[in-house]
Order: sequence, then C-alpha cells, then structure tokens
Amino acid sequence: MSGDALKDLADYVEEELDNYVKGYVFIKNELVITANFKDIVLVLSFLRDDKECHFEILSDITAVDYPEREMRFEVVYNLLSLRHNYRIRVKVHASEDSFVPTVTELYSVAGWFEREVWDMYGITFEGHEDLRRILTDYGFEGHPQRKDFPLTGYVEVRYDDEQKRIVYEPVKLPQEFRNFDYLSPWEGMTSVQFSGDEKAAVQEHGCFINKKTREAES
Repeated sequence: MSGDALKDLADYVEEELDNYVKGYVFIKNELVITANFKDIVLVLSFLRDDKECHFEILSDITAVDYPEREMRFEVVYNLLSLRHNYRIRVKVHASEDSFVPTVTELYSVAGWFEREVWDMYGITFEGHEDLRRILTDYGFEGHPQRKDFPLTGYVEVRYDDEQKRIVYEPVKLPQEFRNFDYLSPWEGMTSVQFSGDEKAAVQEHGCFINKKTREAES
C-alpha cells in the first residue's frame, strides 16, 4: 500500500471515529491507531465492516507492559485486510484494574488470543466466557510477561515419586557459584587488562595465567 493511500486511510478512520480514536502514527510504514479501551468493540466493528477498511482478519492480540505508567498496559490488535491487501494495528491503554471488552463476538479467534494475554499479563477481558490460563499451568502464580515478574518465578514444579503426582514448591536456587568478579572474558585472549585488575598476570607472549599459579611456580 502506498504512503499516500495509507495516509488517506488514516485520515478517513480518524474522521469516521472522531470520538473514539485518540490519534494515529506511522511506524515503519505501518499505520498504528490508538483508541479508548472501552470503545474497542465499536472501533474494530467499524474496521471490519466498513467497505473502505474491511479488516476481516484478526491475526493477533498481544500486549506491552510499561510499569511506570498509570495505564501500564498497551493491548495491541493486529488486523489484516485481504480485500485491500494491507494491515493495521490498534492500541488501547489499560491499567491493572481495567476491564477491556472482549472482541470474541467480532472475531472468534480472539478467544485464544485474549486468554494468552490474560495468562501472560493479567489483563482482564470483560465478557470472555472462558478466561483461564492457556500457556502456563493452572496452578501457576503470577503473570510472567509483566516487567515486575521475577525471572526465577515463585514456585518450581517436579514429579514426586512417592506421591506419584506433580508437586509445587517454593523456588530454591542455591547458586554458590554466582561469585561475579567482573573479570572480562576477553582478558583471557588478549594482553589488555582493565586498570586496577590484579586478578591475572600477563606473560610476555600475551597469555594470562592465574596469580596463584604464578606465585606457586616462583
């Protein structure tokens, strides 16, 4: 789709949805529209049914987490028009307490996508008839794609031979080896040392030897 045609489409959508669309931008020659989350059903209905748009395929729903924002989540709807051969993205902002209307009545595939977003981010889709985990286990705690979710998680899963079932336990990561000395891995391949680094010594040919080894040899 040419740049002029895309700009005309953006202006047309903004004019027709004046009270529901906050604005639009072009990112890498792709049209991105921002809407109010409460109006997402109306906006997507227009984009699907209007003859100038005809975005009949919902290819994905995903989200982005910005914890520093009051409306920390961006829910992103990726649409495709086969008739006009172009794509569009619609973004809405939501907080942890927001109830984003489900769009499963418009696109049946949204049932899977909204479950994924809820599972990963904890964003609630109001009206979804089966909003439960889909990628993690049913007993999983938290939402792993949130920026404040710990990398280790909260629990670990194992199979207990005595109980003959899966059990959940608090994460235990004894990592005595995690003693970081900030020695660059490249220092073992070059004669260049960081200033103040006395953990290694340089031989004449440029290879490093351990300081203790050098003292033992002397």
